[in-house]
Amino acid sequence: MAYYRSVGDVPRTRHTQHRDAEGRLYREELMGEEGFSSDSSLLYHRGVPSALTASEVWELPDQSRTPNHPLAPRHLRLHDLETGTDAVADRRTVLANNDVRLTYVVTGTEPSAYYRDAIGDECVFVESGSGVVETVFGAVPYRAGDFVVVPRATTHRWVPAEPSRLYATEASSHVAPPKRYLSRFGQLLEHAPYCERDLHGPAEPLLREGTDVPVLVKHRTSQGIVGTRMTYATHPFDVVGWDGCLYPYTLNIEDYMPITGKVHQPPPVHQVFEGWNFVVCAFLPRKVDYHPLAVPVPYYHSNVDSDEVMFYVAGDYEARKGSDIGLGSISLHPGGHAHGPQPSAIEASLGAERFEETAVMVDTFAPLELGEAALAVEDPEYAWTWARDRG
Repeated sequence: MAYYRSVGDVPRTRHTQHRDAEGRLYREELMGEEGFSSDSSLLYHRGVPSALTASEVWELPDQSRTPNHPLAPRHLRLHDLETGTDAVADRRTVLANNDVRLTYVVTGTEPSAYYRDAIGDECVFVESGSGVVETVFGAVPYRAGDFVVVPRATTHRWVPAEPSRLYATEASSHVAPPKRYLSRFGQLLEHAPYCERDLHGPAEPLLREGTDVPVLVKHRTSQGIVGTRMTYATHPFDVVGWDGCLYPYTLNIEDYMPITGKVHQPPPVHQVFEGWNFVVCAFLPRKVDYHPLAVPVPYYHSNVDSDEVMFYVAGDYEARKGSDIGLGSISLHPGGHAHGPQPSAIEASLGAERFEETAVMVDTFAPLELGEAALAVEDPEYAWTWARDRG
């Protein structure tokens, strides 16, 4: 997003000589989106950022996808999923299409591999845990409730201070605040549910040293998503300073201000980010509808243009009472299927003044397929729960 920052040692004028105290020239790197036509930052390296010593195949975890056919709503219990402990190398694919991939991992406390997603931006929701994401721009601390947004091709690694549950939205595009929240110059507007002071980026360079540093790179070929292990002659985190409008940052759900109304508000009021062909929303503890005849839970709706994915993080999600959905659950309600609250949940919600629930939603505008992780933890009875609970 167009929100300028300057960190560390940068020259007064861009694209000019910048030297250290001994007279050695720093190497300037432009990291920019859309071929020099969108947001960018300038980074100043001690070493040569393109100096490779090796390039080898990195065998990715299982990327297989199974169509949602015959069409059915799905319930996936992510807390039953076993993963390795590397925050990037051990992610398991839950749901995916060509625009976005939803993955999940439970980390240990060891640092992850150095990593770069060259396919698109990543928006990682921290379900639990804390630590630091070390990046070429500097360190970004994270905690439970954070969305961690990492721009495409940013070299980084996760350093958990404690085991962390990470729910990653891996895009094939960029991830940004919704356009309706932004002025024509890129400032977050007064009606937006968060503002620039809620976004936390790196505060200082890391300045790491090292040689022959391996970086896992996820990228695309004509055969689909693949991985490469690229080894660099000098440490990628050798940046003495940078400035610009492109960098990683966090936004915590505690700083998001839910929008409510006299009657039930549709999901777009809960939107946090958008990407190409998908949106990310957050349903948070809030006061609910105040019309005397309000029905606080959602009305039944057909997502004629999208698949809806809900990840249930905390509290008690009112609309799903009676469905066996609980914390750590994911529901997939596909386009072509009308869905809504369990019938008994409607009457139970009448008169409610507040909901204590936290869920992260991803709506996609192309059908989602089931990853291998979804098949491993699916509740096969979920699709029939509306018929069993008729209110």
